Amino acid sequence: MKILTTPRMERCIGCHSCSLACARLVHKNLSWDTAGIRIASSGGLSTGFEARTCVACDPAPCVRACPTGAYSQRKGGGVVVRKNLCIRCGECARACPVDAIYLDATTEPFVCIHCGRCVPFCPHDCLEMKDVPGSGAVTTEGGAA
Repeated sequence: MKILTTPRMERCIGCHSCSLACARLVHKNLSWDTAGIRIASSGGLSTGFEARTCVACDPAPCVRACPTGAYSQRKGGGVVVRKNLCIRCGECARACPVDAIYLDATTEPFVCIHCGRCVPFCPHDCLEMKDVPGSGAVTTEGGAA
């Protein structure tokens, strides 16, 4: 099992290539808000950027907060979202300790599913897929095990 990590965010230039790749390839949208990874300024152009992405909590607070069971725990950390069960109440987003869930009144929830499809689109190698300790995953180049 692998999770998306952001170990080299000091290299990030805020281009949003990762967010756009996620939105287009995973969620079939073209908006960096509707992606599982969102990039935000740390306070200004000279202070760098931060990635807002699921950090694979285990247990995940969003799972406990969801009143409909739309969120379930992913083995190794993170969540699986059944969007057809979501009522857009926002409890998941409020419970997330790292602001990793994008949700507004008109959209379904968007959260990182740790697929790694964004990784090759980062021009500065800020992202990587990492084995979850104890998962027994075999490391493969550029993708999930």
